[in-house]
Amino acid sequence: MYVVYVIVIICVCQCDSIMNLDDDDDNDADKRYVVVLALDFFKAFDTVRHATLLQKIAQLDLPDPVYNWLANFFSERSHCVRYGGEVSTILDINASIIQGSALGPVSYVVTVGDLTTVTPGNQIHKYADDTYILVPASNIHSRKTEVDHVADWAQTNNLKLNREKSVEIVFTGKRKHLDCNPPELPGISRVTVDHHTWCHCH
Repeated sequence: MYVVYVIVIICVCQCDSIMNLDDDDDNDADKRYVVVLALDFFKAFDTVRHATLLQKIAQLDLPDPVYNWLANFFSERSHCVRYGGEVSTILDINASIIQGSALGPVSYVVTVGDLTTVTPGNQIHKYADDTYILVPASNIHSRKTEVDHVADWAQTNNLKLNREKSVEIVFTGKRKHLDCNPPELPGISRVTVDHHTWCHCH
C-alpha cells in the first residue's frame, strides 16, 4: 500500500491544484488542502467485458482492418480445465483481458477512457488500472458524489469499485489550518501527507 502513496505523490505533485498548496496566501480556501481519491477496482483486468470494449474501440478513429483484427482477437474465445485426466465443459470467454499481454493495458485504457469527474474543478488522472481523483478544499462536499459516480460507471462497465482498497489521501498546505481535516468518507481509509513530506517532490 505504501507503493501506492509514493506513486500518487510523484504523479500528482506536478498538478496545479497540488502546486498551489505551496503558496503562502493564507486567505485562499483552496490552499488549505487537496484530497486525492486513489480508487481501486476488483479484478479490473479480469472483468472487462469484450462487447463493451469493442463498442468503445469502434468509436476510435482506427482503420477498419485494425478494428477487425481486434474484434477477431476478442471474439470466439473459449476455455476448459484438464485435471486428473478429466476435461471440463468448454465455456465461452466474454470478459477479461490479459494483463501481461501487449493489448491488455491499452484495452483497459480504452475501457476507462469515458470515466470523468462530475464536479467542475475536480480532476481525474488514470494510469493503467489506477484511477485518481483530485478534489480541492473548495469542492470537498463533492467527494461522495464523485465516488458514487465511479461506482455507477463501474457497474455499467462490468467492473466493481473496491472501497476497502481505495484510499483517501489528504495533502495539506504550507500554512497550518484548523479546518484541514475534512470528514472521512465511509468505507474508505485515509492518509494525511503534510507539506514537508510532499514538497520535496517538485
